Amino acid sequence: MSAPADIAAPAEGEPRKPPPVRVLVSVLAAVLLAAAPLFLAPYAISTLTRMLVFGLLAASLALLVGVSGLPSLGHAAYFGAGAYAAGWFAQNVSAQAPLSLLVAAFTGGFVAAATGWIAVRARGVFFLMLTLAIGEIVHQVADSWESVTGGSNGLYGIPATEVGGAAITNVGVLHWYVLAAFGGGFAVLWAVKASPFGAALRGIHDNEPRMRSIGYPTSLYKYAVFVVAGTVAGLAGGLLAAQQRLVTPADLGFTTAALALLAVIIGGARSLWGACLGAALVIFVRDSIGPSLDGHGPLLLGVVFILVVYLMPNGVAGIRIGRGKGGGKP
Repeated sequence: MSAPADIAAPAEGEPRKPPPVRVLVSVLAAVLLAAAPLFLAPYAISTLTRMLVFGLLAASLALLVGVSGLPSLGHAAYFGAGAYAAGWFAQNVSAQAPLSLLVAAFTGGFVAAATGWIAVRARGVFFLMLTLAIGEIVHQVADSWESVTGGSNGLYGIPATEVGGAAITNVGVLHWYVLAAFGGGFAVLWAVKASPFGAALRGIHDNEPRMRSIGYPTSLYKYAVFVVAGTVAGLAGGLLAAQQRLVTPADLGFTTAALALLAVIIGGARSLWGACLGAALVIFVRDSIGPSLDGHGPLLLGVVFILVVYLMPNGVAGIRIGRGKGGGKP
């Protein structure tokens, strides 16, 4: 997929070199995440680890929604496929790190490749509904293939991830393992977004007919990014299996896909790190605040969503650090 010379000049939304303040904030955030197990209680560490897992899923979806203009309601299918593959592999082959994560990423990418060639030919609301249908089909497969997935009971009894023959049972060590994998997956997404390929995707997002007229195979570009996003979502699913050691059909159902899309909108569709912040907020409301609201956690999420849409149209990422106007761009 070679780029025609016409696109040599950077587009308006193309990522620029991050200012020192943003770099400092990023480094500080990484240090705090790495140091969290040293001063947080086990439950808080587990919640933070779930935020990382869901954040990687949301960031992979942001690559589709904000960068490529492909709003998907079926992205959880690749997340769940990776989780099931990692859990099954750990049970039946090996729980040694990072083999199950590689299997999860490959499975997510494979399922995305098998379904994306159909999905990317649709546009707008038709693409949205087609991805929803794909997600529901994958959900039904997981619910009915009991010999592999455990059916409605889910795949349980997944062994703990092993490093050098020692099982990771400490929540703090598991957090570091998930954080390292999260960093690798996020780096892949960032590299794709910052590349000439990412610039072409932004051009397709803004004006696909024009990009097609100057020689870009837009369907091929959209298919490629669809597979990349599915691969990283599968990696996130592998981290889910490693963390909760249980995978259920709900993990690849509509609710998970809708929450991921909600996280992207809250955080800022054009920002990878904004999607991670949105995911952290969603998990915090769902897992920490929701249980104390007598089942009204979804209502609170709805209120947060409305407030963000009206007060911060570009999401949390619209509040820029170390930069002037241009909110919402990573």
